[in-house]
Parts: sequence; C-alpha cells; structure tokens
Amino acid sequence: MTVELFIPFAQSLKDKRSAVRSLRDQLRTRFNASVAEVGYQDKWQRSWIAVCMLNGDRSKLEADTARVRQLCEDAPRIEVMDIRQEWL
Repeated sequence: MTVELFIPFAQSLKDKRSAVRSLRDQLRTRFNASVAEVGYQDKWQRSWIAVCMLNGDRSKLEADTARVRQLCEDAPRIEVMDIRQEWL
C-alpha cells in the first residue's frame, strides 16, 4: 500500500519528519508492518510512504489493511491525499 500525505502545519523538514515518524511508528507497532518514506523526501509538506504487510490469512490481512487506512486518515496534523493498494 502506498499513502500520499499532506502535512499542512509543517514549516520545515524537521516538522514533516516528526509527523511522518509518529505515523510510521504507530503502523509498525500496531500492525507489525514495514513502513518507509519512498517519495517527496525533500518537500516540507508532502510525503509518500509505503506500507507492507504479510500474512497467510487473507481475511486477516484485508481487515488489517482497512485498519491501516483508517489510522492514516485519522492521524492528527496529516491529510491523506491518495491511497493505493496492491495485492501480491
């Protein structure tokens, strides 16, 4: 899954990284997901993260994916611009 984010309050890369780090840490802790910033590293108010999860039970994975989407959309100080999901 890739998530494009907008961080309207960010006035520096430090502000942006703080917000993205908080979301990334929550995703890693709650879902044991691999998370990395894969785009817009040099932009103050934008970020593009990739979230990867593995599970042998597809229904569990689908439920976790829906919860990941909700967590991203509910994150304070961050707006979700786009979410794309791919199953392998």
